[in-house]
Amino acid sequence: MEYVNEKLLEFNEFLKGRKVAVIGLGVSNKPLIEYLHKYKANVTVFDKREIDDIDKDIMDKVVMYDMEFSLGKNYLSKLQGFELIFRSPSCLPTIPEIQSEIIRGAIVTTEIEMLIELCPGKVIGITGSDGKTTTTSLIYEILKAKGYNCYLGGNIGVPLFTKIGEMTKDDIVVLELSSFQLMNMKISPSISVITNITPNHLDIHSSMEEYIEAKKNIFKYQDENGILVLNYDNDITREFEKEAKGKVIWFSSKSKIPDGYIVDENRIKFCENNLRTHVLHTTDMKLRGVHNFENACAAIAATKTL
Repeated sequence: MEYVNEKLLEFNEFLKGRKVAVIGLGVSNKPLIEYLHKYKANVTVFDKREIDDIDKDIMDKVVMYDMEFSLGKNYLSKLQGFELIFRSPSCLPTIPEIQSEIIRGAIVTTEIEMLIELCPGKVIGITGSDGKTTTTSLIYEILKAKGYNCYLGGNIGVPLFTKIGEMTKDDIVVLELSSFQLMNMKISPSISVITNITPNHLDIHSSMEEYIEAKKNIFKYQDENGILVLNYDNDITREFEKEAKGKVIWFSSKSKIPDGYIVDENRIKFCENNLRTHVLHTTDMKLRGVHNFENACAAIAATKTL
């Protein structure tokens, strides 16, 4: 019997005639615009760039679909009265125009958040100040080698929102997630990895606290079945254990933790109740350096239950 994604069908029905805003006309939002048009949403697009600076193919789609658009310096001045707003990661949910719409009752989301919400299979999310691209790629390759049908997205791979209809409950989506994508998110992947947290993007985030709170959303909405992989050696991520609702799996290159994955001389080992089991020799890895051995620990921890 062919799988039917009931949540996706409900969402597609919800879109009909809805007043929807899409903020940001980057390449990743082109398939989103096409999708919203297909399901008869009433779409207005917004971008801070002038028309000559926007990809012609995307603007041609906007014109062909007879969508309204607001561009240039004051591009958000017409962001009023929308039921659903898709923001690009570079457009933070803290800006006044979006806050006004939230107060009025608009749903503010991102392509990635809706992907996690509507995906019928398991989602693995990876974030961190460093190492998240490598760790994401390792997780994806491990799962493919095991035989899973996987999708790679977020900051890497291809936009996946329009591929939800192809996905089944047995598929796995692997997402690299930035703090900007995680801001304001109200859903978490079932398996989440935080490689580390150090001061980053503070020229855009209002404070280190805002940056940390954004990162927390990757596990904040997990339930008791969730899995959270954390760096034991990082002071900030180590504290996250206190807020985790599900199972925490540690990794470390500096501490002989009793449970989790460690880099011990030239080996990666799995520790359980102070017993250590050899997993692999780091000399067999093409990736070099302790930071990459840590990334491998995180990737193995994230895929162990699969």
